[in-house]
Amino acid sequence: MKKALLSSTAALLLLGCEAGPDYTAPQSAMPQNYADLPATSAQAPVSVPVAADADLSQWWMQFHDAELNSLVARAMTANLDLLAAASRIREAREQEIIAGAAGLPQINADGATAHIHTNSPFGSSLGLGGAPPGSPAPTGGSDVKFYTLGFDATWEIDVFGSVRRSVEAAEASSESALWGMRDSEVTLTAEVATNYLTLRALQAQIALLRDEARRQRDTLTFIQARRKAGFVTELDVNQQVALEQSTISQIPTLQAQAGAAEHAIAVLLAQPPNAVVAELDRTAVRPAVPPQVAVGLPSTLLLRRPDGRAAARKLASATANIGVAVADLYPKFDLLGGVSLASSHLSTLFTGSSLGEAGIGTVTWPIFHGGQIHANIKSKQDEADQAYYAYRKAVLTAVQDVEDSLLRYDKDQQRLLSLERAASSARSSSDIAYQQYRVGLSPYVNVLTAQANDLSAQVQLEQGREALTTDLVSLYKALGGGWSVKAPDLPPSIHRQS
Repeated sequence: MKKALLSSTAALLLLGCEAGPDYTAPQSAMPQNYADLPATSAQAPVSVPVAADADLSQWWMQFHDAELNSLVARAMTANLDLLAAASRIREAREQEIIAGAAGLPQINADGATAHIHTNSPFGSSLGLGGAPPGSPAPTGGSDVKFYTLGFDATWEIDVFGSVRRSVEAAEASSESALWGMRDSEVTLTAEVATNYLTLRALQAQIALLRDEARRQRDTLTFIQARRKAGFVTELDVNQQVALEQSTISQIPTLQAQAGAAEHAIAVLLAQPPNAVVAELDRTAVRPAVPPQVAVGLPSTLLLRRPDGRAAARKLASATANIGVAVADLYPKFDLLGGVSLASSHLSTLFTGSSLGEAGIGTVTWPIFHGGQIHANIKSKQDEADQAYYAYRKAVLTAVQDVEDSLLRYDKDQQRLLSLERAASSARSSSDIAYQQYRVGLSPYVNVLTAQANDLSAQVQLEQGREALTTDLVSLYKALGGGWSVKAPDLPPSIHRQS
């Protein structure tokens, strides 16, 4: 009998198959080149994006800024979003174990002991307290003891691959969680760099306004001396005072913006908002953009973008879940077995006379469930469709992000060249107007206008430089830079003792 049961089990396992469709990686048509990749350096005179591959896992190193490197390194170990993403990976891996356990025998042990005492002399034969009606009064009592120990096992044979598909879905979900963490790393490094570069740009603008206010104050001193000598009226003095104070009035707004950037960086490092203010208030040179930026080809973009890789694994998981649902259409084969020891005396519990055993094989085949199984299959198919559409969107969005970033980077470089020429001309005009005013060859209104134009041009130039660096960060993020191919070191759970 046992040989027949084992032979039947082996035959079922050999004939077993996996229900539902197998996952096939979707094919996506990608352009040969990026449309907005400059063909020559003349189109991108400051920094040239080139169609070459490079290691972008630490792209921020290209700014050669030790403070930025330090901030990113600290954020990569302490950021709360990354810690949450690591927790999701651990959770997904535990779900793999749970899914796989369904395909293994489930073994349980149980034991019991009972001690029954009755004052009735009939207790030993009836197992009840008290005597039957009309019987003589009890003259004694009895004790009954009972001991049992047993093991039972159940095993659902995965003939049609329901468990295997569940494991496949869980493994794909775990991989999706891993790519989700890497996508969080891409976002985090971009946020740290953007806030840091914005901070340095704001500090540069504040320094510019302070320098310009000092220049305007020197001009005011000269005008006041001429007013005392009677060469000009109080109107010139008042206008110069208004210009100086207008320049100074712009500083507090920029200081508030700089403080907000410092606070944002601290929170990204999982620290209180003011934790890095003293560290970042120190004056530093704004990082320059590298002369060349390797952007690769669209064909390699999907390999670098973690969000696209995560979307593909979600599609794989959804496809496997169709198989889990389809397997419910087919019979389920279960083996049940048990071994028990039972005795009224503990000394004889482990003897052959106390041994009992049982083995059962069952088949369950759904006949009518009101359309539930077929509806569940269609539901899982729609979930797979949604995952496919999400993947397609991720592909298109990835190419769009790079194209948009390249276009902004190119156009902002052209704009920066114009701003540099405008700032140079405005500064020269301001110097000329002032010198002419000093020797009496130009009216004060020319000085006032030239100084205002000069300040506006210098501020716009600083803003143009800021835009170029943040454009570059956006480009690196669009390219999927900021994660490493090595397996991440997952921090331990805060709720686990071991």
